[in-house]
Amino acid sequence: MTFLVPFDGSYLAEAALMRASEYGEALDEDVTALSVIPDDEAYATNVGWYEPGEPESFSVSYVAKRLREGVDDIAPGATFREERTDNGAPAAIAAQITDVADEIRPSVVFLGTDNVGEIAQPVTSVAGGVAANATYDVHIVRYYTPPSISDIQLTEGAYDHS
Repeated sequence: MTFLVPFDGSYLAEAALMRASEYGEALDEDVTALSVIPDDEAYATNVGWYEPGEPESFSVSYVAKRLREGVDDIAPGATFREERTDNGAPAAIAAQITDVADEIRPSVVFLGTDNVGEIAQPVTSVAGGVAANATYDVHIVRYYTPPSISDIQLTEGAYDHS
C-alpha cells in the first residue's frame, strides 16, 4: 500500500510528509507526495512558490522542481507526483487530490493542516474536501513536532475494554 501526502511546501505539509515517511519506514509502506499546482503566477506568488524577478520565469514545471526539492530534503525515499490544474480554488485542488487518491488507493492520507475538524468547514480548506472522502484513513498533522509520550495525558478509562 501507499501513504499519500498532499504537499504544498507549507510547514504543516512538511510535518505531514515527515510523519508519513517515519510511519512508512516503520511499516514498510511507500510514500507519495502529491503537489497540485495551479498554472497561475499570481497564485504561486501568493503562496510563496515563486517570486517575480527570479532567474527563471514562472512555469508549473519550475514550481514542481522546487517542491520536489523540498520533498527530497524531507523524505528522500518518497515518490513525488505533480498535477497541474487551471483552477486554484481549494475545492478544485481537493478534487484533484481525491482523484489521485482514487487512482492510487492509499491506505492513509496524511494531511498537514490546522483547520480540519472545525465545526464549520472553512471555504478556504483543501484539507476538508480531502478528509471527507471515506475510502481511506486520514492522519491529520496539526503540529510540526508530535507530542512526546510523557506529554500525552490519558483519560481515565480510555483503554478500558471490559
